[in-house]
Amino acid sequence: MSLRLSTVILPYRRWHEGGRSAWQRAEQLGFHTAYTYDHLSWRSFRDGPWFGAVPTLTAAASITDRLRLGTLVTSPNFRHPVTLAKELISLDDISGGRVTLGIGAGGSGFDATALGQEPWTPRERADRLAEFVPLLDRLLTEDSVSYEGDHYSAHEARNIPGCVQRPRLPFAVAATGPRGLKLAARHGQAWVTTGDPRLYENGTPEQSVQAIRGQVEKLADACAEIGRDAAGMDKILLTGFTPDRTRPLESLDAFVDFAGRHRDLGFTEIVIHWPIPGTDFAADEKVFEQIAMEAPAQLGASGKV
Repeated sequence: MSLRLSTVILPYRRWHEGGRSAWQRAEQLGFHTAYTYDHLSWRSFRDGPWFGAVPTLTAAASITDRLRLGTLVTSPNFRHPVTLAKELISLDDISGGRVTLGIGAGGSGFDATALGQEPWTPRERADRLAEFVPLLDRLLTEDSVSYEGDHYSAHEARNIPGCVQRPRLPFAVAATGPRGLKLAARHGQAWVTTGDPRLYENGTPEQSVQAIRGQVEKLADACAEIGRDAAGMDKILLTGFTPDRTRPLESLDAFVDFAGRHRDLGFTEIVIHWPIPGTDFAADEKVFEQIAMEAPAQLGASGKV
């Protein structure tokens, strides 16, 4: 099975002070997709620079030609389907059809309260995502949409001419619970996981692989319930949140071993963080670039599709 290698570039640098060059370099290195986080602020970066995902991706689209672009992930925490759809259609047009929307329920971090609301419970986040994704699907595929739901409404929302990608740009749905996996099965062109967060602190890489294998099996069950073959669905692993942490980026051999084990679970895309010195994503940039340039061939991967 071929394996794609992608990266995620956090939007913490001014565009003309390193931001621009990272996206250009990602294309030069042959990454399949370069994603960014769609947050208002995030973890240890909260008191430093942090830029918006959609403007960043729009700028990246204007300086690249082949690189796919996307979010990992967008959530309902501060987004509304109607306004998001308009931005995504515009971004898909500017990029010439190179956009993937990573989407998930979001968490209880800074985004959850930035608009002045109380943070939603896990059930409330799941409820909102269950309404958000189908409505966004309609908004990206229909010229005019009206809808009245428990959490979101649309009144004759127009989205002409629609996406460059047909019938719409692809969704990569991040999920591990039953309801999220059903959404991924029904609406996702891809599924995203970061592994089992309960294993991050004290688990082992072997336990992580077993946990992720279980997630893959549950996804297959969710697909089977609606008559879909999960084998034809892209499966994306966002690295850095398993017990391995940054160890796979310590050497080319370490990464090939890590990626190979997850390819064998059925993953079609591995995403690695662009190195950020002095953070949890610190890594040797020379090793990172060696992985980008040499690992795909060793894994039988395809850089572009």
